[in-house]
Amino acid sequence: MTHRALTALGLLALATPAFAQDELNALVWCDHTDPALIAPFEAKYGVKVNLKEYEGTAAGLAILDQSQPGDWDVLVIDAVDVPRAVAAGKLAEIPADQLPTADFFPELVMAANNVVDGKTYAVTEKFGYNTISYDKTKVDPADMEDMAALTSGKYDGKTGIYDYYLPLLGLVALGQGINTADITAENLGQLQDPLMALRKASTLVADVVSSQTALATGEVDIIVGGGEWLTAVLAAENPNLDWTIPKQGGLRWAQSIGVVAGTAKPDLALAFVQYIVSPEGQAALAQSSCYWGMPANTKAGDILSPEAKAVLRWDQQPEFLARAQLYPIPDAATDTAMQDLWTAMLNK
Repeated sequence: MTHRALTALGLLALATPAFAQDELNALVWCDHTDPALIAPFEAKYGVKVNLKEYEGTAAGLAILDQSQPGDWDVLVIDAVDVPRAVAAGKLAEIPADQLPTADFFPELVMAANNVVDGKTYAVTEKFGYNTISYDKTKVDPADMEDMAALTSGKYDGKTGIYDYYLPLLGLVALGQGINTADITAENLGQLQDPLMALRKASTLVADVVSSQTALATGEVDIIVGGGEWLTAVLAAENPNLDWTIPKQGGLRWAQSIGVVAGTAKPDLALAFVQYIVSPEGQAALAQSSCYWGMPANTKAGDILSPEAKAVLRWDQQPEFLARAQLYPIPDAATDTAMQDLWTAMLNK
């Protein structure tokens, strides 16, 4: 064994116990709060991972704005908002050659989102679809292949809406033949009537947990904006719950994870990111108790059970990826107009 190798091993032996005195602070979505995901990392590195859950990029960036440099080490964020976080100085560059993106679904490398000016600031960790979830024993599954069925009158009073304006307005746009990338403040008016018609047919507008509960209890038979993230976690107890991408298309959501700029623990933060996108981390994240979703790393498929892969529609991903569009990425004026339209809908 060479002196260099001995030195490297010596440094590793010194570095690993140093982690034992550390805590890692991560600003995350609810799927990262599952002990089944976090405990293996804590055990491997002898550290405590402190998690704070948030919803919505604006809320996450506000938390970082109100914090001191070094307060946070890791950030989970909507993939389309990575450039926004980079522009705000909230994410640190991470070494692309230390990320297993060669094993990812090609569409999930998402360089356009995770790379800014040739530098990598985040990596995609999980994805799925905002589309239509339903109870297949209470609705005609064939109807769910066409968005027009949602406002046909047939399912009035049996429909719920997921309360997130970006994917829902994107779905309404697809129903009108407008690509999500083409939504502007100028053509947003074309979405008003179909959105209000959808609201008229619906009995509730609900967040993640309330949407899951409403569908599981039979309060509604359809959730517009649902998908595998809503039904997969409920599948074992209620196999009647299903989801589909209608002929007009669906929206693909993707979440990324990165190292927060100013962290005092860049090596530990990177190790956490690497764990999350490893096959083991990906399999656990995919089946989180808060919500399920497809792992970005295809090698997670070697760990997931056949039953889990069936619920996630693993074998249908090439088709689904081809038929789904990304969330709208509105400019400031369009975003304001979209939120105003959504608020008007909520007040109906």
